[in-house]
Amino acid sequence: MLHPITQKIVHLFEIHGNSMYGGEAVTQLEHGLQCATLARANGASDELITASLLHDVGHLLHDLPDNASDSGIDDLHELRGERFLAEYFKKSVVEPVKLHVQAKRYLCAKEPGYYETLSTPSKTSLEIQGGIMNLEEVAEFEKNEYYRDAIDLRKWDDMAKDANLVTPLLDSFISSIEASVK
Repeated sequence: MLHPITQKIVHLFEIHGNSMYGGEAVTQLEHGLQCATLARANGASDELITASLLHDVGHLLHDLPDNASDSGIDDLHELRGERFLAEYFKKSVVEPVKLHVQAKRYLCAKEPGYYETLSTPSKTSLEIQGGIMNLEEVAEFEKNEYYRDAIDLRKWDDMAKDANLVTPLLDSFISSIEASVK
């Protein structure tokens, strides 16, 4: 029998997973599956695979339009996702989800050329999410013990927007989800 949170996640993807992922060419479900597939291919732990799959679960928990960021609205999906996941999952799942937006801001500050690799919708959302980090914000971000996991997740997130990429089905990630529950 699946844990109740696993059942709830499957249900969320069944109900909202076909909505488009912002201005990208993939759905919410395709984006999550691609991100988790990249995590798995890179030898990530079950917790980081689960975080990769669920990093945008906050988008599935609100009623804003898919293109909210185009209208200057920050849906704070990372915080919504954190609150939703914190009750059920290990900190090693929750923290990278909470930090993945900050990781984009961080990488723009720390990694030359990173900003140019972002998709147009990602650049748009960056501005309403606080823009590129300053030195004080960078130092604060690096204090979180999960910041490196958040950076890995962010990079997979950036690559997980390929309309032609074929991934395993959601069922193939159930064991990682179950292994990541508190």
